[in-house]
Amino acid sequence: MKELAGRLTALDPDAGAAVRVIAYFDGLAEARAGVESLVRGAAVLAGVPARLVDADRRVRIRVEEDGTRRDSDLPPDPEWPSAALTPDGAPALWLERAGAAPSVVDAVILERAAGAVRLVLDRTRGRAPLDDPALVETLLDATAAEPARLHAARKLGLDPLAPARALATPAGRPRVVPASAETPGTESAVRTGVGPAVPVLELPRSWAAARTALRFTAEGGPHDPGPRVVYADELGGIASLAELVVAGAEPPPDVRAVEEAAADAPWLLATLYAVTATASMRAAAAEANVHHSTLQDRLAHAEHLLGWPVRTPQGRLRLHLALTMRRLARP
Repeated sequence: MKELAGRLTALDPDAGAAVRVIAYFDGLAEARAGVESLVRGAAVLAGVPARLVDADRRVRIRVEEDGTRRDSDLPPDPEWPSAALTPDGAPALWLERAGAAPSVVDAVILERAAGAVRLVLDRTRGRAPLDDPALVETLLDATAAEPARLHAARKLGLDPLAPARALATPAGRPRVVPASAETPGTESAVRTGVGPAVPVLELPRSWAAARTALRFTAEGGPHDPGPRVVYADELGGIASLAELVVAGAEPPPDVRAVEEAAADAPWLLATLYAVTATASMRAAAAEANVHHSTLQDRLAHAEHLLGWPVRTPQGRLRLHLALTMRRLARP
């Protein structure tokens, strides 16, 4: 690394300095340096004071460019070059360089220092994100050894003796939350399948159930009416439908009938869902935001398009299954 830095310096001083910065912080990380040492390194390398403020973990460190620690209660200047400790987080590490655009070397110092600080804080003071993809993957992997899964649970801040549940979303990235934590409500903007609350070592089962529940969710709009959030332990025997309807395959005949009818009447899907999701026709009319007589006219037209009644108990059950299988058949 030193030889590479020397060669780069001859060609591009900034590139050579950046390589030396990388090597410096790699060395500190390998030596398991503490947070203050990392902030001191940033200050000395940049030639200006460096400041770390992590309010969540009550960490506040400021080091002068000569390496002397001198904390300050004054707020950081938003114009200073800064870096966050997490991809979506707020700035937490600053170089107190005012009145000049940050250089390439400053950017490298901030990036390497912030990454090293985050690792040290995670290791020594914990965090509460429950979002480390590698740890969550280990926790939900039924083939992983129990000690590895218990270790992942502790690193994620989970109590191995307390129940937790897995959450699945269309983005595919799983989440794990304590059973006592608040879960997405019915007004959630993101479709979510919620697995049952289980002991930590049984979370792979909760994850499988959450993925199944996700298939029963809908966007909630007129073209895809239905619940945005579905709890696996509330599905009961309906969950077995997921094994019968293959996502992306040719949909069952009743689903095709619903799709063809919806193409003829844009209001049809929302109206039919209101019929299956409410206890009476008057409640369905209120849900669909139409007059009771208008609902009756719409349902008569829907029955003509579908080819079966939807106002009888058997017809409503058939309709409910058709709308459910429509969601399950979605690619």
